[in-house]
Amino acid sequence: MTTTRTTTRTTAGRSGAERPVGDRLLLDVRNVVQEFAVRGPGGVKGAKVHAVSDVSFTMQAGETLGVVGETGSGKSTLARSVIQAPRPKSGEVRFLGTDLMKLGRRALTEARRQMQMVYQDPFGSLDPRWKVMELVEEPLLGYGMRSAAKRRERVCELLDLVGMDPGVFGKRRPHELSGGQCQRIAIARAIALNPALIVCDEAVASLDVLIQAQVLNLFERLRTELGLSYLFISHDLALVKQVSDRVAVMHLGQLVEVGPSEELYRRPLHPYTSALLNSIPGLDPATGQVRRPAAPTGEPPSPINPPSGCRFRTRCPLAQARCEQEAPPMRELFPGHQVACHFPLAQPAEQPPVQMSARHEAGTPKNAELD
Repeated sequence: MTTTRTTTRTTAGRSGAERPVGDRLLLDVRNVVQEFAVRGPGGVKGAKVHAVSDVSFTMQAGETLGVVGETGSGKSTLARSVIQAPRPKSGEVRFLGTDLMKLGRRALTEARRQMQMVYQDPFGSLDPRWKVMELVEEPLLGYGMRSAAKRRERVCELLDLVGMDPGVFGKRRPHELSGGQCQRIAIARAIALNPALIVCDEAVASLDVLIQAQVLNLFERLRTELGLSYLFISHDLALVKQVSDRVAVMHLGQLVEVGPSEELYRRPLHPYTSALLNSIPGLDPATGQVRRPAAPTGEPPSPINPPSGCRFRTRCPLAQARCEQEAPPMRELFPGHQVACHFPLAQPAEQPPVQMSARHEAGTPKNAELD
C-alpha cells in the first residue's frame, strides 16, 4: 500500500496555491563532476567532455526542483549522475542521508527503489513486445514481490491511479496507445515501488500541449497524494516555472543561479538567466505589444574546451577582465536565491514581468481530462 510522507511547511506555486514541502533533507549533491573521454581514430582517448563540473544543490522532501538550460548544458547528465547511471567521477550524492557514491552494486540497487526516472520518449522507454500489465508489473517482480495475486492487485491500483482502466488498457501494447497514455504507463512504473524521488528528464517534451497539461496535472496530483519529490529537467522555461518550487539554471555543465521559482523569473540575478527569460515570447502588459524573443548572443562554447574563469563570459555583455581570470563562486544574495556571477543583476531587470505565451497560459487547465 502507498504511504503519504509527512510535510511541515509550504511554498506557493504559480497559481498561488500552497504546496507542501518538508523540512527533511532528501537529496544533497556536493561538488559532483562528470566527464567523458573523447576517443579518436583507433579508440585512442583524447580530450574530455566536461559535462558536469563541480555542481552542488539540495532538495527537501516534497519539493519540486526544476533544472533549465540550453541544449547541451548538462541537465540530463546531471540527472543521470544523481541516480548513478553512470557514477560521477567525483563528488558526493547523499540521498536520505546515504552517500550513493560509496554504495556497492547490491546496496545501490536497493537504494534505487526510492529513486525512479521518467524519460522524454514514452515509446522508447517501454518494451514494445510487452503488454501494459507486464510493463507495470516488472519493477514489482524485480524487487521481490513474489505473489502473482498481489502484483496484479498492485498493477490495477497503479493504473487506476494514473487514470487508465486496467480492463481496457491492461492487455494492450505500447503501439496501441497514444503518447500521453504511454507516458502515464511510464509514470505508473515509476511510482510502483513507492519512491521518494522521481527524476523527470524532459518528461513532457514530446507531447502536444493538451496532453502536456494532463500529464503535468497528474504529476501534481501524485505529488500531493503520495508525498513525492520531483527533479524536473526541461529546456522549456515557462513550463518549469509552472511546476517548480525552486529553479536551478545550468550553463555548460555548471549551475549559475538557484532560487525560488517566482523570484528567479521576476528578478534574475545572472546575465545568462536574463538572456534565457528574454528568449520567451510574450506580451508587454503596459502596451499590449508582442514582445519578440531575443536569443542569447554568440555560440555556446565547447564543453571539450570550456573558457577559463566564468564559462559564460564569451557571451556576456557585462564581462570584465576578472571574469576571465577567476571562476565566480556560488553565493547567496537574497534569502534562498544564489548566483555564481562577479557582477550580478542585483536590481530587478528594467523590463516588465515575464508573461508566458498563449501556448503556455492555456496549456495547463487544472480540470483537464485524461485522454
